[in-house]
Amino acid sequence: MNGSGRGRVDIPPQPGPSVQETSFATASDSNLSVLPPSPIRDGQPGTYGATTPRLPSPQPSNPKPRDAPARALAPDLLRGLLMVLMAADHTALGLHSWPHETAIGGEAPASPVTEWNRPLAIVLRLLSHLCAPGFTFLLGMGVVYFGRSRSALGWTSGRMARHFLVRAVILTLVTMAMGFVFTGGEVWFLNVVLFALAVDYLIAGLVWMAISGTETRVALGLLKTGIVPERDSDDPSEPLLGRRRRDDIPPDRTIMRAADIAWHANNALLLALALVTIWWNIWLRPGHGRCAADDATSDTTSSIWWRIWFYDVVTPHITSKFPPMAWLSFALLGLLYGRAVLARTWATRTVNLANAAVGLLFAAVFVMTRLLHFGNLSEGCLHMPEHVAHPDANQYLTSPAAFFYLIKYPPDVAFWAFSMSANFLLLAVLGSVPRDMAVRVLHPLIVYGTSALFFYVVHIVLYVGLGSVLVEIWGHEVPYTTPMNPGPGRGLDQAWVFFVTWAVGLVLMYPLCRWYGSFKRGKGVDSIWRFF
Repeated sequence: MNGSGRGRVDIPPQPGPSVQETSFATASDSNLSVLPPSPIRDGQPGTYGATTPRLPSPQPSNPKPRDAPARALAPDLLRGLLMVLMAADHTALGLHSWPHETAIGGEAPASPVTEWNRPLAIVLRLLSHLCAPGFTFLLGMGVVYFGRSRSALGWTSGRMARHFLVRAVILTLVTMAMGFVFTGGEVWFLNVVLFALAVDYLIAGLVWMAISGTETRVALGLLKTGIVPERDSDDPSEPLLGRRRRDDIPPDRTIMRAADIAWHANNALLLALALVTIWWNIWLRPGHGRCAADDATSDTTSSIWWRIWFYDVVTPHITSKFPPMAWLSFALLGLLYGRAVLARTWATRTVNLANAAVGLLFAAVFVMTRLLHFGNLSEGCLHMPEHVAHPDANQYLTSPAAFFYLIKYPPDVAFWAFSMSANFLLLAVLGSVPRDMAVRVLHPLIVYGTSALFFYVVHIVLYVGLGSVLVEIWGHEVPYTTPMNPGPGRGLDQAWVFFVTWAVGLVLMYPLCRWYGSFKRGKGVDSIWRFF
């Protein structure tokens, strides 16, 4: 049947999408909706995700994967590139190369700043701004791929919910263990991104299950009530027969229309939720992010158990810079994107053009936040020399650094638009790379991107350890602070030392990630080792 391919009604399983395993999360929509997926020919060229073999029938509870389908490379390449950029950010932290921000003392809501960081630090920090949004977006996309593939394998809703919960718990335990080890037990709870990913993964998984479970009922309800709208024009796939009455429309066409309405309604709901969950980072801030004498940077009157979900928290025993609810919008966008990508078989060129178009749309939103002064948590906060010299000018238009000054903790709308624009444009570029070239030339990115959590844990140990040794031997006094060096101390701020250390770390990580990728591929589909 030719159609939108968004689900089925009491029809045996059809060929499904390729299983997009990832590491922070797996990268499709459920087959629980109203129509069967559109048939996809095995090995069909020019489609997003390369070849798509027929999924096997339900297997035992923990089968070993075999004959795994080809993966969609663009998400893996993007994830791998983000890992490389994250490693650069953490190299600077390990070496105490420069303050960990674009403006000294900045990147927090309603924080007045008077001094820019060094130019190299600003550029690298802007690039690293893509990482957390990109990981969370791919996490949401992965939920859809994972859910649809496991539905085709016969997983029940309870089993999938248990998987989402277990994975969230494991990510939380990993981040707590890392905090305990790196601080010598002083910090009981350290959230430097993994806890946010854990909670957002769980929420995204439950939202996807709710949408998949209701989409069928909504479509069937539309059919029963008979309110499915009639098309005013002929379907281009049928002969030109003039206008047709409802009674003349074949039943499968009516079902498809009901499925389309339910599918689009849920997508509209996801988009609305994504907008609300990024805007509440501004609505919930005292003063809504405007710098004023009586404006606080966070709500310190609420319980810490409330603040940890929406605000950054720093106490003697709790450090949380990534409140999960503040980053939820990126995961919801990933859900929406995954549903759109797997709605039907798309030509690779079509997907790349769509990614580029969405990236440009986000870029336009970012530019408007600067020109129209909305969606920013830094209004009236820039007091650099160029702002003192032009007090009446738009603060974001006085210099390139000011234009790209972003608030990350928590992300404001400008940060959201900037980071998603760059990630979508990167998806378009990476998706345009021929598959053979990507596998041959960009293989390290694929290796990093398919073992992301393993990379994350090991690279922290590697760069902190390597940086500590180098600083101890060749370091000199530096006047600034970093999260790992809270007072004036020793550091290495030479650019060449930074780049060499960054490159050496990536070279050392490559064989480790490659080994781990081979190791986890030999485990069952719900093995704990696949979580890494």
